Amino acid sequence: MSESSYSLLGLWPIINRWKKPVGTAVLLALVVSTIVALILPNIYKSTAVFFPTNPQTTDPDRVATEGSKLDLNGRTEDLDRIITIGQSQPVADLIIKRFHLYERYEVGQPGDEKADNEVLREFSSNLDIVHNERDAIELTFQDKDKQFAARIANTLVQVIDSINQRLTLENRRNVLGLYQQNYQFLDDEFEKTRQQLLGARRRYGIYGIYGMEQQSRYLAREILKVQSELGQALGSGADARRVAGLRRALRNLTHNSGEDNVMNLESFTQGIDSVNLLTLRMTDLQERLIIARGDYETADLAIRGKLSSLYIVQKAYPATKKSKPVRWLIVVGSVFLTLVLSLVVVTLLELWRRNSRTLKRPTS
Repeated sequence: MSESSYSLLGLWPIINRWKKPVGTAVLLALVVSTIVALILPNIYKSTAVFFPTNPQTTDPDRVATEGSKLDLNGRTEDLDRIITIGQSQPVADLIIKRFHLYERYEVGQPGDEKADNEVLREFSSNLDIVHNERDAIELTFQDKDKQFAARIANTLVQVIDSINQRLTLENRRNVLGLYQQNYQFLDDEFEKTRQQLLGARRRYGIYGIYGMEQQSRYLAREILKVQSELGQALGSGADARRVAGLRRALRNLTHNSGEDNVMNLESFTQGIDSVNLLTLRMTDLQERLIIARGDYETADLAIRGKLSSLYIVQKAYPATKKSKPVRWLIVVGSVFLTLVLSLVVVTLLELWRRNSRTLKRPTS
């Protein structure tokens, strides 16, 4: 028995015999799809576009030394971090509670496991966060209300920015504490050195540059005077008491021989060394203290200022036209799909009938 051959041309008689059922199915699909397309609500999309900044450029330790400049380089880790934050469940829970999405999506009451899963699924299906080809992040939210979609998209950007800042906030506070400790230490050391310098000036009687010059001239003049008188006394054969007195006076002028000997060369030299050393240390501490105070104030300002970790290129605005549904496409697609399925069904029925008649035909 030879196999029966079939071709596309053989479909036309089949379609002609089944034109009423096929036409009825196509017409019914046209009516139903039109009604469904008209019933479906309009969905609007709102998109915010922003760049993540490098969090290191807003840290106090870098702000103090490099200035408060924002690095807009789209590093992979920054982009991944922002997208991960935006898709995290804590962010979703916060938006769901803030905008009362349980009631809006009509999924039930909070606390019910089924309602929680359904509202989270609906929220996630309406949210889209992608990294585009320009190394920016596009955050899109869709809803039946264009104003509502824009509000949620902008709020999501704010929440992501807040959480992203919070990730480094503790480290910033630790760095600020180090700046404060350094400033406090230098301030205490400066005050201690100042008191030591004041004590050294009182002890050695040295006050200022001009005081040291006058005292050095006085000592030099007195030492030369006593030496001259001692030389004259020794040359003239003066009595031993006068010579001994001049020797004692010269020694008192050059050596620190007791508490009553206040002004002498040895004590004066030691005093100059101490005063100069303390003066240099206090000058160094003063310079370091000024720098430390400036660094601390800059770091404190950086934290209080709460520099944004995102550079927003475009806020989310209410859409000017709907994004879906495409009603004509729904109708055309439904009609075409119904027509194809109808043709497949009637073709299979015709093949089944033909095969059945062939099997029932008696063989010779």
